[in-house]
Amino acid sequence: MFEQLTLAVSLRDDARFANFFAANNQHIIHALRQQLATDGEPFIYLWGAPGVGCSHLLQAACHYADGLGFQSIYLPLDEMVEYGPEILEGMDNLPLVAIDQLQAVSGDPAWEEGLFHLFNRLRSKNNKLLIAADNAPSGLNIQLPDFSSRLNWGVTYQVQALDDEGKVQALLLRAHRRGLNLSEEVARFILRRGSRNNGELFQLLDDLDRVSLAEQRKLTIPFIKTQLGW
Repeated sequence: MFEQLTLAVSLRDDARFANFFAANNQHIIHALRQQLATDGEPFIYLWGAPGVGCSHLLQAACHYADGLGFQSIYLPLDEMVEYGPEILEGMDNLPLVAIDQLQAVSGDPAWEEGLFHLFNRLRSKNNKLLIAADNAPSGLNIQLPDFSSRLNWGVTYQVQALDDEGKVQALLLRAHRRGLNLSEEVARFILRRGSRNNGELFQLLDDLDRVSLAEQRKLTIPFIKTQLGW
């Protein structure tokens, strides 16, 4: 089952702490880096609006754990619902379990009970749990009181959205990490004309990178206008 899940939910290679522009979220990255330390938090809960980077941070935490020699698994529940909560069996043996999109199963009795028992098993073995959702624990439709109580045991952080200047800097950082020559002028143009969602912005940058590489062209404003019809 672990092998099947690993194939189904492989981590994005570029989902790393190094290419996440932290801005006001630096304390969250520090907490995630420290989680696997002896005195690290056993349970961390992240929440934020779509596109602020919760999924990136969970995958980055798994990459970081792997780099330290700790086995981990990333579970985006919106993609895992069809497997049923049976997939959680045995995961308590992993040093880090990162569960994303908790809201996808909130209100589902079987999933809530399965996650409740996983929480308890991880805690009994001193392994770590990292959960992300689009709302704080109190804002989710959790029906199992014991599970709702457990969600409030950990440290909760709201991932703050970037302002426009932060998004420009995030684009520049992402481009730099990809080895892409992106000027600040072009980054600001992309932000003005593109999506306000970070994930969509970064996907657009990835797409432009591939096109510019294929055509051996620099990322200039005229080139982007031509490619995107802007």
